[in-house]
Amino acid sequence: MTSPKETPFTTGSGLNRLVSAARNSWRGLSCAWRLEAAFRQEVLLALVLLPIALAVPVGAAERGLLLLTLGLVLVVELLNSAVEAVVDRISLERHDLSGRAKDLGSGAVLLALLTLVAVWGVILLPLLPHPAA
Repeated sequence: MTSPKETPFTTGSGLNRLVSAARNSWRGLSCAWRLEAAFRQEVLLALVLLPIALAVPVGAAERGLLLLTLGLVLVVELLNSAVEAVVDRISLERHDLSGRAKDLGSGAVLLALLTLVAVWGVILLPLLPHPAA
């Protein structure tokens, strides 16, 4: 008999729970890579920008912001993909609320991307050489 806090989806505690959580997380990332073109594109963007974030001559806080925005885009894309999967699981027929949920998720991804552009711009633009006036 399971305790009130346990569900058929719980996998115990301690190390077993940690191993199970890691397995589920890896399965989610793997699924996103296989099935979500936008996620693959954003991973590739992150792989291009990551060396730049590590190489530019900025302080630790600025470097942290550059890296944080890369992670933010990936996290928001994963959440958007999760929302889309749940909506599609419920029904594939068109419904205003389903469309709204998907549009809201897409809007969140757009805001994460715009945040990345803004933060990178604010940090990197002052580092560019300026023509003599």
